[in-house]
Amino acid sequence: MSSLLAHYASDSEGSDVETPSNKKIKLAAVSSAPDVGIEVTLYNLQDQTSREITHNVPYDALALPVVGPANPLAESIDVQNGRIGNAELFAIGATDFNTQLRRFNNAAVRGKANAGKATASGLHFIDDDEDAATRRTVKRKRKAAGNVAAVEGDDAYQGPWAGFVDDDDMTLRPRGDGAEGEDEELDVEAAMRYGGDDEDDPSAVAGDWTVDDSATALVPSANPKSRLITPGAERSIFHGKPGTETDYQGRTYMHPPTVDGVDLSPNRDPPTAFLPKRCIHTYRGHTAGVNAIRLLPGTGHLVLSASMDGKVKLWDVYNDRRVLRTFLGHNKAVRDVTFNNDGRQFLSASFDKFCKLWDTETGKCISTFTTGKVPLCVQFHPEKQHIFLAGQQDKKVVQYDARSGEVIQEYDQHLGPVNTITFVDHNRRFVTTSDDKSLRAWEFDVPVVIKYVAEPDMHSMPAVTLSPNKKWLACQSLDNQVYLYAATDKFRLNRKKVFRGHLVAGYACQVGFSADGQYLMSGDSTGSMNFWDFKTSKLVKKFKAHDKVVMSCVWHPHETSKVLTCSWDGTIKLWD
Repeated sequence: MSSLLAHYASDSEGSDVETPSNKKIKLAAVSSAPDVGIEVTLYNLQDQTSREITHNVPYDALALPVVGPANPLAESIDVQNGRIGNAELFAIGATDFNTQLRRFNNAAVRGKANAGKATASGLHFIDDDEDAATRRTVKRKRKAAGNVAAVEGDDAYQGPWAGFVDDDDMTLRPRGDGAEGEDEELDVEAAMRYGGDDEDDPSAVAGDWTVDDSATALVPSANPKSRLITPGAERSIFHGKPGTETDYQGRTYMHPPTVDGVDLSPNRDPPTAFLPKRCIHTYRGHTAGVNAIRLLPGTGHLVLSASMDGKVKLWDVYNDRRVLRTFLGHNKAVRDVTFNNDGRQFLSASFDKFCKLWDTETGKCISTFTTGKVPLCVQFHPEKQHIFLAGQQDKKVVQYDARSGEVIQEYDQHLGPVNTITFVDHNRRFVTTSDDKSLRAWEFDVPVVIKYVAEPDMHSMPAVTLSPNKKWLACQSLDNQVYLYAATDKFRLNRKKVFRGHLVAGYACQVGFSADGQYLMSGDSTGSMNFWDFKTSKLVKKFKAHDKVVMSCVWHPHETSKVLTCSWDGTIKLWD
């Protein structure tokens, strides 16, 4: 615009008029970087520990001083470098640490503790016992695969899972000889397997141990199979002072205590039930989730718990409410437990493929049963107490005779793992449920299905409970509902009574009844307890009980409002 005005300007105007200029004003360049006094180029920025140079660097530049800020950890480094050595913080994973610890113990026994391998960071790692070339030439010899037809025994089939011959070379033996020393050795093997016993009995596995001259090393074998509890090595721990297993009259904890205001006689009528309001005690002692709890039949003054830490514990419901005995006999999680009629014996089923019969009072393992498959549930015959049934993962229900230890019958009509076994109709029949989304009724000792219940809209029912009047089967369905089936010849679904309002999809949460049959209860995956009125099917109460899923709940048979619950958070709670 200024140039246009200058073009149309009048000639009469004086020549002293200045025309606007189009030149831009140049500003002086200002650098915001501080002056460090040293010219830094690319080839100066070399790592002190680098041994290769990827570009040409002048010879003079190799002798330049180090450029950069001062080390902020210089003072701490001076403190760490003491007279007795250099202390340095270092992070290492638990797996690597345990591997190095085991190798160090092996090397220490063999006099090779100083044979280490240095890394770039200056740390020394102990390598294997032999170098790589020796390990390639010397191959470990495996044990025999065994006989395919044998299920148990020395010649049992192990196949590709058989261990190595030298796995059991390194043993740990106590001082002393004879059977007593052997028992202590079994105790230590079990302690190593379970990571020690409870805090209630810290001296249960404590002992004076030394290296036996005939043993090749102090450290146990790296193969975990060599530390498993084998059949015949089961044991139990009484959590109490020595000599207190019986009272002054010779009675053990099996005798029911005297409780003010509560009649614990087995044949009394059930009291009127009321809903629990608060937690009055929490049982702690399991190191993993609790799968099932069972009250002692008749009196209910003891409760048995099966946990995923491989232990079965017996707890006191009254008095001190502490753990009385721990049963150690399984190498994997215990799936189910059940008492016989008088509570003197109980069965435990575990994911280690064994069912074991225990004496409740003495803690002795009476018998061990296995078919080589995982048992998911066990149930005594209500009348023939020497016979019990086990639902297995291989879609079968097997019938054992506890006197001979043999399988005397098989029921193999299911198409999926068998989850529950429930006796009905005066113990002449039993009902099973499976992952095949069906319910089947059987005549006892006859492997033929007499009733098959399966609908297109049915879901799997992994938990079933018989009502106190023995007329209904409460089935926990994985579509977040509890269904009622008649425990008679028809086994019909009662569509008028469906219990909703909880979330159990994916979990086998056990259903429970009050002693008088007025309420039905169940836990759920959110850790809540749900109570329904059995007559109206309405949800009458719901509260937060545990931090994780509530797997089982039982109502005390002689108390009006006492309920026990167990959860995968590892606790058992008593509510009142």
